[in-house]
Amino acid sequence: MNLWEIEQNEYNPKQNKKYETIFTLANGYRGLRGVNEFSNEEWKGNFIAGIYDKADADVQEIVNNPDPLSIRFFIDKESINLDKSKILKFSRSLNMKESILNTEFEIQLDSGKIIEVKSQRFVSMNNKHLWASKYEIIPKNFSDKLIIENEIDGTTTNSANSPYDEIKHYIIKEMKDLEPGILLKSETKDTKTNIIEATTIRCSKGYENLLKNRKFKILGEKVKELYELFIKENETYVIYKYGVTYTSRDKVDDIQQAEEELNQFAFLGFEEELKKHIEEWKKIWDKIDIEIEGDEKAQIGIRFNVYQLTSCANKDDPKISIAAKGLHGEGYKGHIFWDTEIYMLPFFIYTQPDTARSLLLYRYHTLSGARQNASLNGYKGAQYAWESTDTGLETTPKWGKDYLGNPVRIWTGDEEIHISADIAFSIYEYFKITNDEKFMIDYGSEILFETAKFWESRLEYNYQKDRYEINKVIGPDEFHEHVNNNAYTNYLAKWNLKKACEISKWLKERDPIKYRKLENKLGLSQSDFEKWEKISEKIFIPRYYGSPLIEQFEGYFNLKDYTISQWDKNKMPLWPKSVELDKINQTQLVKQADVIMLLLLLDEEFDLETKKVNYEYYEKRTMHKSSLSPSMYSIMGLKVGDTHNAYEYFIKTVMTDLEDNQGNTEYGLHAASSGGSWQSVVYGFAGLSIDKEGILSFNPWLPKLWEKLAFKVVLRNTEIFISIYKDKVIIQVTEDININIFSKTYFIEKQKPFILTFNN
Repeated sequence: MNLWEIEQNEYNPKQNKKYETIFTLANGYRGLRGVNEFSNEEWKGNFIAGIYDKADADVQEIVNNPDPLSIRFFIDKESINLDKSKILKFSRSLNMKESILNTEFEIQLDSGKIIEVKSQRFVSMNNKHLWASKYEIIPKNFSDKLIIENEIDGTTTNSANSPYDEIKHYIIKEMKDLEPGILLKSETKDTKTNIIEATTIRCSKGYENLLKNRKFKILGEKVKELYELFIKENETYVIYKYGVTYTSRDKVDDIQQAEEELNQFAFLGFEEELKKHIEEWKKIWDKIDIEIEGDEKAQIGIRFNVYQLTSCANKDDPKISIAAKGLHGEGYKGHIFWDTEIYMLPFFIYTQPDTARSLLLYRYHTLSGARQNASLNGYKGAQYAWESTDTGLETTPKWGKDYLGNPVRIWTGDEEIHISADIAFSIYEYFKITNDEKFMIDYGSEILFETAKFWESRLEYNYQKDRYEINKVIGPDEFHEHVNNNAYTNYLAKWNLKKACEISKWLKERDPIKYRKLENKLGLSQSDFEKWEKISEKIFIPRYYGSPLIEQFEGYFNLKDYTISQWDKNKMPLWPKSVELDKINQTQLVKQADVIMLLLLLDEEFDLETKKVNYEYYEKRTMHKSSLSPSMYSIMGLKVGDTHNAYEYFIKTVMTDLEDNQGNTEYGLHAASSGGSWQSVVYGFAGLSIDKEGILSFNPWLPKLWEKLAFKVVLRNTEIFISIYKDKVIIQVTEDININIFSKTYFIEKQKPFILTFNN
């Protein structure tokens, strides 16, 4: 088994959409869904980061732009098509190491002609405006004329498979013959963003061009060029398709520049750019790879997740972030959630801190939108949107469907307010791990202060009980709406207020000029910080009669109690018998990690007994109806000694998309689960954490199958290489550092391997 490849060895058109997500190629700038050009069953997707539009949709959503991939081949009017021919052999594979999508098949046409096709596609990580495909055509038992139709399809729509929701977000501005090559310029309807797609094809033998009888065509909103190629039996013909993409977000709206770059790309050739692309991925894998020996499923799974997560991020664009479905599909309308900061960001902080910084700068650039959200809702400071696009304004749809398909009001945009504290938390985590003081001074402190202002205005003082409350909210568990005093939300608000006070003291000492400037800008004074300290001490956290068991929200323990006793083929929980799906909110069943999430984020504030008691209670009631959930239970399971279930939860996490265990992979990548996969390995099995003194700690435990776990992290510019075996840990560092292993501190010298042996 190739541990760097995801393979599809059987063609089944019913699975095409799932594999289109899995085989998506992205480079942070854009994602091209892994459509099979030789199939009729496809869900085209060309998603460019940061391009959103509303038009006639309910809310702003990511735009499915014109499709530049389209190409068709014909033999004597018979199309080379998997759905219309007898398939003699078929395989597709994603080479994750080099980020190349390979397809190979042999088919027999109705005429009896047999043809073999091999193709490669890549989206360049070297030059993010470039992509290309290569096709090898081999006629096995005939000689004939091959007709090639190169196309840019300007008919793509969002929600193409949902007639009531289908919408087109762009208009065609221009279609041009590049002689050779074709170009289509489109413009989004509301935001007036221009997108230029340009493609050209080449086929030669030595220096001899083999393409004949070119014809340029415009058919409606499709622009095409056609060629003829005379092919001989058992000879191989290689056809290249080159693509260039620019948008007005690039500060470039120049057809001439796109045309010139396309011509240069075609002149230098497929292999030249591919070589540079592979080199860039080699550098990336040196930072992100996780090696697991002895467990092939785990190895392939974790590589898939860190590969796809990295493909979604662009460190050079601080005005974009990673959507819940990555650049892989239209799920959740391409919106950005807390998923990015809480689930994905830790991976980037520890492996690619420059990218993490850029992702957090998105939240700074959308701070004005967060301020507007707070003001519109009658609050102060900054209230970050539950679902966000390019402005930071709230874009959560107001209506959706429940588990029975009935219309249901979506309240998350109104009530799932914990995201403001989640973002503040992630900013401090980045600062703690990178020591990027400039970021905290210039950007982070302002967000911490503005979110604290929001919480002050959102909290309600209960005079009778002398406590502060947050009422009518939704916690991470979205089965329960309009609840009072969700423990996760209240505790994170408490943390946000306290941390803002701490940073105010730090900033006043480190950069008093910036401190005074922010005081004036935000209308703050020392008395505000003192008030926040006092308020934080009186925020109510519900517990079960003073025991270590935290009540998810006030009144939760009064609901009807069900526990999970059955699981499906993917080992996902089945609804307990007699549960009414339209009355889940009246039960203690939980959609995803909620209290457990709190205990993980604020790990040092809770003792082991509290973690164990809450894990044992909530684990039996969590349905994992979100892909965000299993990874958190994996990590907590390891902390409290439930190692068997920890491994099972990990496998569910890394296989979320590869096995489609949530049943919706076709709508896009479960990007938060990809981040959770990394956390499960590094925070879970390796036991990585940072203590109050800022010292890196490891407390590893390896599953039975694992013979070795190896990866690299970066802590304050020090690269740390760790290899964990059943009986030893080997660590190498680029700078001298203290590291805790099994709660004992060791001084590790740079460039000198440190080996610690132990009994498993």
